[in-house]
Amino acid sequence: MGNREMEELIPLVNRLQDAFSALGQSCLLELPQIAVVGGQSAGKSSVLENFVGSMGPQHQSTLPPQAKKLKKPRLTPASGSEATSASLNLPKEEKEQQEAIERIDEVQNETDRLNEQANEQILKVERKYNELRQPYFQKRSELIAKIPNFWVTTFVNHPQVSALLGKEDEEALHYLTRVEVTEFEDIKSGYRIDFYFDENPYFKNKVLAKGFHLNESGDPSSKSTEIKWTSGKDVMKRSSQTQNKASRKRQHEEPESCFTWFTDHSDVGADELGEVIKDDIWPNPLQYYLVPDMDDEEGEGEEDDDEEEEGLEDIDEEGDEDQGEEDKDDDEGEEGEEDEGEDD
Repeated sequence: MGNREMEELIPLVNRLQDAFSALGQSCLLELPQIAVVGGQSAGKSSVLENFVGSMGPQHQSTLPPQAKKLKKPRLTPASGSEATSASLNLPKEEKEQQEAIERIDEVQNETDRLNEQANEQILKVERKYNELRQPYFQKRSELIAKIPNFWVTTFVNHPQVSALLGKEDEEALHYLTRVEVTEFEDIKSGYRIDFYFDENPYFKNKVLAKGFHLNESGDPSSKSTEIKWTSGKDVMKRSSQTQNKASRKRQHEEPESCFTWFTDHSDVGADELGEVIKDDIWPNPLQYYLVPDMDDEEGEGEEDDDEEEEGLEDIDEEGDEDQGEEDKDDDEGEEGEEDEGEDD
């Protein structure tokens, strides 16, 4: 075989070896022998060095850099058997631990599949009973409509909601006649809260609504009705102006208007007001409507205290009068004794 043919063969062999190395396989090729005839070994060595040296720079791997990094040394049959023997000779405790970890993973996968099935069944039950509740909610709304100021009283009596209400908010909520919470058909995708108002001097809307739902990517989002404020009656602007004029300490004490909730879509996943209305107030609003007014209780307590104080004062005055009469009787008795002494 001539030098030119060898020059073409060696790069091909090198590429084959690189490819097999990347796959972790051995490449055993029977290559032609190179023979240099001559009498001096130094001369033969120089010929081989020149030949191999001329081929060295031409050898370039055709594999990408990632394959080069992953290239592993070829295992001989002896080294492969040694590795297999080493894996079989692991300590008994390590084998048991490894088997236990694999078994735990299998059990966990089965548990996750069972939980998914349970969630599907729970959603079916929730959908069923959510439909059954609707006639009762409708009947309840009709009865609530007969009670003036039911909803504003309910919100004012709720500890978390009342903390968000300003004076003007309460005045506007006196026109609130009905509240409805509607969960979407598949329940887990979201819900909507509707507030129905009578004609009022604050805004032109008959219904204000805010809905919460999961978008296609699974992230929560919300949408709400744009409030059409009557000129000069925007309680959100007036609340903001009041806070700007107040001191820093007072600014923290004054709550923002609860109507800002309709325009706030910044942190839907942590919307406490929506969750409170849906999960706490809506299932049973009557319990908060019937909460006694703390101001009335305090007023009654003050009246009782005043009556007790008046009673104590009356007792003290009577005691003073009795004491005065006793002193008068003593004085008259002493005068009588003096008169008898003079007669003697």
